[in-house]
Amino acid sequence: MFVDLPTRHRSGLRWATPLLATAFCAGYLWLFLLPAGAGLNAAFLRWGAVSGSPGYWRDLWHDGRVFTLVSALFLHANLWHLIGNGLFLLIFGVPAERALGSWRLLAVFLIGGALANLAAALLMESPGRAIIGASGGISALVGAYLVLFPKARLGVVLPLGLWLEFIRAPAALLIGLWALLQLIFSFVGPSFGAVAWWAHLAGFVIGAIMALGFRPGIARRRRH
Repeated sequence: MFVDLPTRHRSGLRWATPLLATAFCAGYLWLFLLPAGAGLNAAFLRWGAVSGSPGYWRDLWHDGRVFTLVSALFLHANLWHLIGNGLFLLIFGVPAERALGSWRLLAVFLIGGALANLAAALLMESPGRAIIGASGGISALVGAYLVLFPKARLGVVLPLGLWLEFIRAPAALLIGLWALLQLIFSFVGPSFGAVAWWAHLAGFVIGAIMALGFRPGIARRRRH
């Protein structure tokens, strides 16, 4: 479990992270109220990103399916799925929003997440699988965080027998290990069909690239 230790402070109202957290909860509540079984599966296939076939590019523009690359970010399979993504949103989204600003943070999440879902849909071996969850967008925030705070340190709680030990380590090291695990599991993970590992990797790279592109604008805002 990571515990954020922010290194910079920006004043002013930050609304993007709370808005995303609220949207996650609203999406989960909507799914929770649907009939279990066929109704839930139909919602996943209709509003989730679906892994593709050879004609996926044509299907993507049919009946507005391209918008499911975004709507999939707000659907979660169960409560633990929601809690896990919510925790990572708070850990990395709050400090990233202070540096980026709310609109840029929202753009990183939505664009990074949509492209991450697209990558997973194209690279997943089994067609017709629903890809849901905010993981692609969250991974984009992790990539942006690394670019914005390359020298930051993160706290991690390690279970050592009957005791919990809190240590601080460079964010680059912890995030690098996380990214390496995503790459390994993309090829050898036993749950490849259940976890869209490629979405994590793609989101991470896209978020880092977007943060690099936003750096000049951030610098100009600070000067003014």
